[in-house]
Amino acid sequence: MATPDVDPRLLRAFLAVAEELHFTRAAAGLFVAQQALSRDIRRLERELGAELFLRTTRQVALTPDGERLLPYARRVLDAHTELAAAFDGPAARPLLVDLNSDGMTAARVLERARELVPECELMARFESGLTRAAAEILAGRLDASFGRAAGLAPAVRARLHVQPVRYEPMAVLLPDSHPLAPREAVGLSELAGETVYAGAGNERTREWTDLAALLFAPWDIRMAPPTPLAVGVAEFQRVMSKAGHPVLAVVDFPPLPGTVVRPLVDPVPLSPLALVWRKGLDHPGIDALRTAAAQLGAARGWMAPPPGSWLPEGDLALMRDRP
Repeated sequence: MATPDVDPRLLRAFLAVAEELHFTRAAAGLFVAQQALSRDIRRLERELGAELFLRTTRQVALTPDGERLLPYARRVLDAHTELAAAFDGPAARPLLVDLNSDGMTAARVLERARELVPECELMARFESGLTRAAAEILAGRLDASFGRAAGLAPAVRARLHVQPVRYEPMAVLLPDSHPLAPREAVGLSELAGETVYAGAGNERTREWTDLAALLFAPWDIRMAPPTPLAVGVAEFQRVMSKAGHPVLAVVDFPPLPGTVVRPLVDPVPLSPLALVWRKGLDHPGIDALRTAAAQLGAARGWMAPPPGSWLPEGDLALMRDRP
């Protein structure tokens, strides 16, 4: 195989496709057009003199040469990240932290972390889902995020550190006019036959939709069809109001005008929130986030799942594996 100087961008394209084994999803994760991604893969194959993927109309698979390249590509990209960090200086730049949504658990952790390292700048971002945020972290455009780490592809999770933060009880966001809105809590069996929105079709929040699908199936709760991607609270409220469906959320989700948030019970379904950051990243802001999450978790009982709660075994195993 030839050994030219390879553009790291081409290696990022290769790694995205290798992890997803799907060109459309890989392109979405990199925020490029699928045609541009395909061109980059073909260019890399020409430069290396090897076919890296077997492509059919139904699937994408790594060739033996692709399998051989995979660990080298990861090491090269990790080295690029470490090189940039070494010359940037750990405290010389802001730490970019994705909160997904404002005013909830992740925001409290960030607020406490800022108190611990006032000399550092910890900047909040709102990427609206760990699936997208993880891709941004691995691309070097974000530093840390929060969410359901068990919902990430294993190859993606292998390049990230994960620290469990909280077993968040789930809730449902209901229009004021919904028959269940007057209840203090809503049993899962009461949602049987209902259509509930859980981000279906939004590739940014795939980990949340997958968890919802596991929750809905035994209770005959229907997944609401995809809606246009809404950015911002006002747009989300408008789209949800137009669709009229209840929305799967967590208990700390701030109610929107004309809605109420009701905890789900019998059993209490949990959302496994974890802090996620790139392996090899050395920044005092990461240390502060980890300490803040541990302090708040201990003080507020975040890591004590309520009796009779529900969470898939794979999520439980990852949440119990505390660093």
